[in-house]
Amino acid sequence: MVNYIEAATAPAKNTGAIRIYGEDAFAGMRKACQLTARCLDELTAIAKPGVPTDVIDRFVFEFGMDHGAYPATLNYRGYMKSSCTSINHVVCHGIPNDKPLREGDIVNIDVTYVLDGWHGDSSRMYPVGEIKRSAERLLEVTYESLMRGIAAVRPGARTGAIGEAIQTYAEGERCSVVRDFCGHGVGSLFHDSPNILHYGRVNDGPELREGMIFTIEPMINLGKPHVKVLGDGWTAVTRDRSLSAQYEHTVGVTATGCEIFTLSPGGLDRPGLPPLHG
Repeated sequence: MVNYIEAATAPAKNTGAIRIYGEDAFAGMRKACQLTARCLDELTAIAKPGVPTDVIDRFVFEFGMDHGAYPATLNYRGYMKSSCTSINHVVCHGIPNDKPLREGDIVNIDVTYVLDGWHGDSSRMYPVGEIKRSAERLLEVTYESLMRGIAAVRPGARTGAIGEAIQTYAEGERCSVVRDFCGHGVGSLFHDSPNILHYGRVNDGPELREGMIFTIEPMINLGKPHVKVLGDGWTAVTRDRSLSAQYEHTVGVTATGCEIFTLSPGGLDRPGLPPLHG
């Protein structure tokens, strides 16, 4: 049995109930998410060959501080960085360090800012210099998977419709969908109900209702979907060392569909890739 609760009266913890937010919350989420999107725009000029991911992480921290926001990952369950930087076969939760990015790498940068109590969560892929066509194609497939998942969001649909849209497209492009991680409710909490699976069937999962806010963040592999977590307890990698990519938006369910809170103000939602047409 799925329970829905008005967010204004909900306890400040994940109880398993799905929060329904009002217009004030949507306004707060727009501000937090647009700050995150602006940071990701700025990183387009920084994620270059020779730049250590620690430099990226320092920028994320300082950009947030300059704008009155705090990185949600910093000190979260013992995580000591302001962002996640996942390179090549790293699926997610890569920890920034002093190792420089190399020509031909692909890197996911995942940023969540807390601004006035609201969490703006988003990530993008960045090609580092010139990348191979196979890597570019993976980025294209992953971004399209995200947007097809978003297109399935509307009141009355179920969360499984999101997963089915992503899985059908990605597997049709001979890629695989990671099953070990998922999207999640977000808003006044960093991670909340419901879980948003990136695979499934159209009639699976809770019903989507106006006022829900959550992330959609498919992780797509060129090889098999299987992953493992390294000894640091965070870094997840593909077991077959195939390339992995991820894009993430935070969305809110509206009366007619959804609002994407984390759209790039600079049109850089897929940096380094050719512009979309049509």
